Amino acid sequence: MASRHFITLLDLSKNELNALITRAIELKAIQYAGTHYEPFKNKVLAMVFEKSSTRTRVSFETAMAQCGGSAIFLSPRDTQLGRGEPIEDMARVLSSMVDCVMLRTFEHEKLERFAQFSKVPVINALTDFCHPCQLLADIQTYVEHRGSIQGKKVAWIGDGNNMCHSYILAARQFDFSLAIATPAEYRPNAHITASAKGYVSVSTDPVQAITDADLVSTDVWASMGQEEEQKKRVQVFEPYQVNAQMMFLAKPDALFMHCLPAHRGEEVSADVIDGNQSVVWTQAENRLHSQKALLEFLLTKK
Repeated sequence: MASRHFITLLDLSKNELNALITRAIELKAIQYAGTHYEPFKNKVLAMVFEKSSTRTRVSFETAMAQCGGSAIFLSPRDTQLGRGEPIEDMARVLSSMVDCVMLRTFEHEKLERFAQFSKVPVINALTDFCHPCQLLADIQTYVEHRGSIQGKKVAWIGDGNNMCHSYILAARQFDFSLAIATPAEYRPNAHITASAKGYVSVSTDPVQAITDADLVSTDVWASMGQEEEQKKRVQVFEPYQVNAQMMFLAKPDALFMHCLPAHRGEEVSADVIDGNQSVVWTQAENRLHSQKALLEFLLTKK
């Protein structure tokens, strides 16, 4: 049987994704109860990083360790990939030695090529196109606090980046309405937006997007690799800051999320991210639990 990969949220069915969220909540309860559960015994995860990370590395490495397996961290300095080895060659070799590969890189096409030549499951731990693992944690967090996200209104305020793309795919897979507000020149990919027709609306008006939202999410204005654009982006995105005045327009029980790291005073005000509607710390922790569920699904076929 061919390996299942997790390159985007579309790689799993709607039923599989909802089951994954349910399982993540169960696995979180198992950990909190202090129960030993080691389904990954003798399993090895290779973690290939071309982009640095805090939450992604720690959550995957901890998930493997707590479930009886192990993880190997590989930076560009640790592999021949950093010296120009073809991605196809690395995929063939690495997948012959480990049970799963997690790849965090810039070019989405590189990840797709790796998966094409891999004998084992490949997980997208972030590309410039999307970040599906983060959305598993986000949906888990919403479900824990408010129940099903189906039929709810989610507002994305800010850059039409990889996180925005992930929310577009999530709207399709989890059946919610997504209102995106971003400056005209920073809109999300038109093709991916068109693929979610009926689920997604895009405008330049943050007030329209956030009004009556059940969930509000944002991200930094300049992502990794865009640091030279920071000064320009701060000026362009200033009207898109999620602050208390903006959150007041959402529903009274609306939640605020941010994938972190956050820049207080830029994309979000301190009183919002540190306020009582913010669930960013639970959201960050849930990377561990949702990824355990994903690894269990890919490694044990459960």
